Amino acid sequence: MNELIEKIDYYINADGYVVLTEKYHLDKGYCCGNGCLHCPFEYENVPEPKKSLLLQEKKK
Repeated sequence: MNELIEKIDYYINADGYVVLTEKYHLDKGYCCGNGCLHCPFEYENVPEPKKSLLLQEKKK
């Protein structure tokens, strides 16, 4: 895997956490099932009921 580039593959949020971008996830090519904020795969591998809750939040 290539070295990750800040502000392209990830950013640090206000709480100090590393947040992976949509680009990172698209490059990876699949949903990891962790419920990532920028998941472009509609949380396909996230178990219910968390998946439904995340999809509801994404629509807001």
